[in-house]
Amino acid sequence: MNQPWIHNPKIDTIYILSPPIIATIVVFLFHRQLLHIEHNHSFLTWLVLIVFIDVAHVYATLFKTYFVAAEFKKHKTRYLLTPILGLLISIGLYSVDSLIFWSVLAYVAVYHFIRQQYGFMRIYARQETKKYWKVLLENTTIYATMLYPMAYWFLSPPRRFSWFMPNEFFVFHYPKCLMYLGYLYVFIVLMYLVYIAKVFYDTKYFNIPKNMLIAGTAMSWYVGIVAYNNDLVFTLLNVVAHGIPYMALVYVKDVKQTENKPVWYKHYLQGTIGIAVYVLVLLAIAFSEEFIWDILVWKEQFSFALPNLSKWHIIIVPLLSLPQLTHYILDGFIWKTTKPV
Repeated sequence: MNQPWIHNPKIDTIYILSPPIIATIVVFLFHRQLLHIEHNHSFLTWLVLIVFIDVAHVYATLFKTYFVAAEFKKHKTRYLLTPILGLLISIGLYSVDSLIFWSVLAYVAVYHFIRQQYGFMRIYARQETKKYWKVLLENTTIYATMLYPMAYWFLSPPRRFSWFMPNEFFVFHYPKCLMYLGYLYVFIVLMYLVYIAKVFYDTKYFNIPKNMLIAGTAMSWYVGIVAYNNDLVFTLLNVVAHGIPYMALVYVKDVKQTENKPVWYKHYLQGTIGIAVYVLVLLAIAFSEEFIWDILVWKEQFSFALPNLSKWHIIIVPLLSLPQLTHYILDGFIWKTTKPV
């Protein structure tokens, strides 16, 4: 049986499978240096991790949806109603309490991150037998690699990092429950290791991308949330493991494939120059958004003598969050028919 790559071994390994593994290795080898970077180069970490990876990957969705006339026409109602309803709901939540708004957005983000890894795993398992117990074990394992770290976050003493905002999650200290969940997590992982060992013994086949995906997910989520209690470590592992694979997948699945795409996809987004254009467009849009966020809301990276706009945050914050929320919602639809290339 051939290895079930999405694109090819090189692209998959470099851009989809290795980012969480490499990021985890960097944390292990250079965690002290990361502390220095966190305290002395906050602008650089913000620019690279938040702007150029986390926010940029959100706008990669444009190349699969709004930038493609045929796709937009096909699902016009969905693409118009999603941001409209998202904005109205966001304004409603923010008008009740800003923390409620950020909490809802955080839970939706966690769900989105978890489902992306599950989706990758199912693609890489597509060629294997669909026996119920096998699929159940694979699904349980990939979910456990993320749900146990999140349970640790919810049930342990406060972490020194947040997804968006402090106190966004409902947390309480419950060590006994956490202990049992830890046992369950170890049991699930051991069961999966026994399973893949048996498959290899019986068939001499080892699904490289699927197991790299599961291993990278387990490493990045456990190290980023459980093993270390540090904001930069969490951010690095969180956004690198999620954002880089997403941008790569959009390019190889949609931007590079020119069938039914706008003419400018064929002229400007192909080859090495096309990759550069794709990346630069994402970086430019992402930086523009975060620049506006900072001067209007956060006021952390840039200093401008603007009037206090806090009374307008009920509109400004939902508007600036809308691309992210739209990305989370649409992502549940646009990959349903994804096939390898």
